[in-house]
Amino acid sequence: MADPKGFLAHTERELPARRPVAVRILDFREVYEPGDGAVLRRQASRCMDCGVPFCHQGCPLGNLIPEWNDLTWRGEGRAAFERLHATNNFPELTGRLCPAPCESACVLGVNQPAVTIKQIEVSIADEAFANGWVEPEPPERLTGKTVAVVGSGPAGLAAAQQLTRAGHTVAVFERDDRIGGLLRYGIPDFKLEKRHLEARLRQMQGEGTRFRAGIEIGRDITWSDLRDRYDAVVIATGATVPRDLPIPGRDAAGVHFAMEYLVESNRAVAGDQVPNQISAEGKHVVVIGGGDTGADCIGTAHRQGALSVTNLAIGARPPESRPEHQPWPMSPTIFEVQSAHEEGGERAYLASTVEFVSNDAGEVRALRVAETEFVDGRRVPKAGTEREIPADLVLIAMGFTGPESTSLTQQLGARFTDRGALARDRGFGTDTPGVFVAGDAGRGQSLIVWAIAEGRAAAARADEYLMGTTLLPCPVHADDVALGLQPA
Repeated sequence: MADPKGFLAHTERELPARRPVAVRILDFREVYEPGDGAVLRRQASRCMDCGVPFCHQGCPLGNLIPEWNDLTWRGEGRAAFERLHATNNFPELTGRLCPAPCESACVLGVNQPAVTIKQIEVSIADEAFANGWVEPEPPERLTGKTVAVVGSGPAGLAAAQQLTRAGHTVAVFERDDRIGGLLRYGIPDFKLEKRHLEARLRQMQGEGTRFRAGIEIGRDITWSDLRDRYDAVVIATGATVPRDLPIPGRDAAGVHFAMEYLVESNRAVAGDQVPNQISAEGKHVVVIGGGDTGADCIGTAHRQGALSVTNLAIGARPPESRPEHQPWPMSPTIFEVQSAHEEGGERAYLASTVEFVSNDAGEVRALRVAETEFVDGRRVPKAGTEREIPADLVLIAMGFTGPESTSLTQQLGARFTDRGALARDRGFGTDTPGVFVAGDAGRGQSLIVWAIAEGRAAAARADEYLMGTTLLPCPVHADDVALGLQPA
């Protein structure tokens, strides 16, 4: 364990400082200042010798958190990274993007601020890359089997890396022009600078994984042809169909889905020419939806020079601290201030949008909003509470309903659940032998850490299908996912 008295000697939770707001909104670089090694070791020392480390239960990957905390405290960075890599293919990504359910489950969190697990994780990973410890791990032999992975987000990349290391010849297909999925085009650089993604992709290429960008399965190659060409297929296309808001005025110019906006911004930041780019510059911006995607839109709008930014959430403002109905070690719903929220703007709760109001040219000029009330368990606009909010640009960030289904149904005969996800069995398999589903495509919109866990698990099941047995770890099963269970 780490320092036996560390949690008694150091009771405060310390995180790296964020760059000043006035400075960071001038660029798209990550918001955090470099961490202090002494602070990191001090925080790692707070990890206790728990009889049952509930952080394991909180993490879908089953990360060996107490072990790498102890090694960090001892200054054994390379050993800490090896323990971190044992369960997590991409800690440099989860350490930046995961909401850290492990911290909600931290035993220290019963009566003190939790250990800064997420910050320790990303610091271990960054040290490993800086010191050249992240090297390709090619297989000792090839099996002669081929696997197609469709989708290059965290689930697809995790599945591809596991299957490549098992000795299979793996090709990752991505319809965008660059590999990475939403990691590439959905996450702003102020949360994830793409150099971290590029470094990991170089390692995977060194291991033998083949990347095929700019190819859309279902259009350029049919799903049935893909299945015929490869011994197994892993579908990891994500849940990309956005949830719409079909109210009067929806067709007004200036009303966009959040991902349309974020993708164009990320392309521009990457140096691409984006004709007629959706921009917040000089505009009153309204973001509908209070989740992570909404926060990404807020931060992007600030950096583009918005006149004002208003964030609307249909529900009530969450409490500041853990509510009674979500006791430890559950992951609670609490009021969160992300870096984007620090940068300005207004957050409004119990706000139901009832109409997009446009001008004579058909451009949105305002939102008509009413107070939310609950009637028979449903959230509805309260009559007589309507008001208008100025809006030149409206971004709908209300989540996603599932994967795109038409080509999968027509060409592969895939079934979908009532919730819009691809149907699969306990082993992540579909009705078509040799076709597996991982990540949001089968689970629905979720966390990056779940995507990686499912990618690893689906890879194990695909390897077992190809070889009759597998040595790859399987952190979760599909029916456990459906029940919301964590790894053993």
